[in-house]
Amino acid sequence: MQFNTNPIAWNDPKRQDAFQDWFAHLCIKHDLSPSTLRLASADASFRRYFRVDKAQSPGQSLIIMDAPPDLENSHAFVKICQMMQTAGLLVPDIVEWQESLGFLLLSDLGHQTMMQALTGPTGLWGGLPSMGGEHSHVLVPNENTLELFKEATNALITWQLASQPHVLPNYDAKLLHQELAFFPTWYLTQNKNFNLQAAGHNWVDLLDAVFAQIVKHNLSTPSVFVHRDFMPRNLMLALDENEKRLGVLDFQDSVYGPITYDIASLMRDAFVSWPEEFALDVTIRYWENAKKHGLLDTNGLWNDFGAFYREVEWMGLQRHLKIAGIFSRLSLRDQKHHYAKDIPRFINYIRNTCYRYRELGPFLKFIDVVENIQTQDGFAFGRV
Repeated sequence: MQFNTNPIAWNDPKRQDAFQDWFAHLCIKHDLSPSTLRLASADASFRRYFRVDKAQSPGQSLIIMDAPPDLENSHAFVKICQMMQTAGLLVPDIVEWQESLGFLLLSDLGHQTMMQALTGPTGLWGGLPSMGGEHSHVLVPNENTLELFKEATNALITWQLASQPHVLPNYDAKLLHQELAFFPTWYLTQNKNFNLQAAGHNWVDLLDAVFAQIVKHNLSTPSVFVHRDFMPRNLMLALDENEKRLGVLDFQDSVYGPITYDIASLMRDAFVSWPEEFALDVTIRYWENAKKHGLLDTNGLWNDFGAFYREVEWMGLQRHLKIAGIFSRLSLRDQKHHYAKDIPRFINYIRNTCYRYRELGPFLKFIDVVENIQTQDGFAFGRV
């Protein structure tokens, strides 16, 4: 059997041998062309994805997921994939699963993510212009952008409508605090070399108080199924029965928790930013749709968009702090240095949110100390 002349790199020769044995079997069973095996993508975890073409079907391909079982939980991927299919979402079919080795053969949802459709030069609508500095990279939406985000929020509502307790892990106070801890551990201490108890300050007490506020806000909203990384990089423009629709990827970390998380993730992207008015527009449309389907009929969020948006911002703050820490860890520990360039986006998100809420004023001053940002005291209008 002829394998790819430019083989995929493996750090573990035993795992490479096991893969090639399994792959040889797949090629015979599923009519695959082994010479076409190539890397499709690698994410922030230890998972990798390969693409391989069908031998007798030009243009058709399948995806192989390489998820080392000692590092990645394929059981969660399989379980949630089946749950999403039952809910009516477009996700990959699981064709084969070598459970003990963590190899999966999946259907291919296509080559173009929603992000590529929005920003790539060969995307569905071509590249969108951007405004702002290097790190803000604020995209200017056009009339087609909103339609694609409508599709994304429709998929999100579909997932949330399938929600039921005691099926997925709870996104509870313990997990929220664990995620927030990435910020002091990896961003402040490791990345910025910031001493939390230097110069007579005990910043630890401030962080503890702010984190408690954040978690209290986060847990005040209704609970639904949460994708946990719902953004254009994980949504695919897939051809399903000759109709383009959004497929969903990277769902294996889904939990049961705050309804505000995924819309915050979608509109405060890890890799690009959107104008505030566009984020508001999409969020309002999502809120109206969620109300119509009975997902927000509690806690005063049903009839008050301002109250709902406030909780989206507090949920976003939790995510921004977490990701600033995680991206620091990816860069420093895992040598994935390209993640570091997007950290300033999250510091910008954090500062903007803190500026809008009086109770976060002390935390904003702390962030400015960390970032060495000189601010001028004065009257601030529009804060709540």
